Amino acid sequence: MEIIEVMSSLVEKLQLQRFSTEQEKLTQMDVECFLASIGICFEREKHLSDRDIPDFLIHTPAGSVVLEVKTRCARKAIYRQLERYAQHQVVAGIILLTGTSMGLPPEIKGKPSVVASIGAGWL
Repeated sequence: MEIIEVMSSLVEKLQLQRFSTEQEKLTQMDVECFLASIGICFEREKHLSDRDIPDFLIHTPAGSVVLEVKTRCARKAIYRQLERYAQHQVVAGIILLTGTSMGLPPEIKGKPSVVASIGAGWL
């Protein structure tokens, strides 16, 4: 399975869940419990560098995927953060799970990127 297929499958699963949206740390805890419950191999707050610490680094046979959780944040700040993550060789793709209404280009720094809506599970 290619990385984009892995990412799409994960986005589908994430968007079916009802994650807490009150505080970002609570959302992250909900996501961590969910990933563990479905047997996903991941590291929490994996240091890619001193400055770059994604919420989750998910390990798949197709490569490692950053999963960043943002309940509310400025779009430009989110994008700049994802750009930094994409520069790391270990990162094969990026998923943004967010309550912020925004899109992403299909690739960031040559790495596939997708947005998952936190609110989708509540619809």
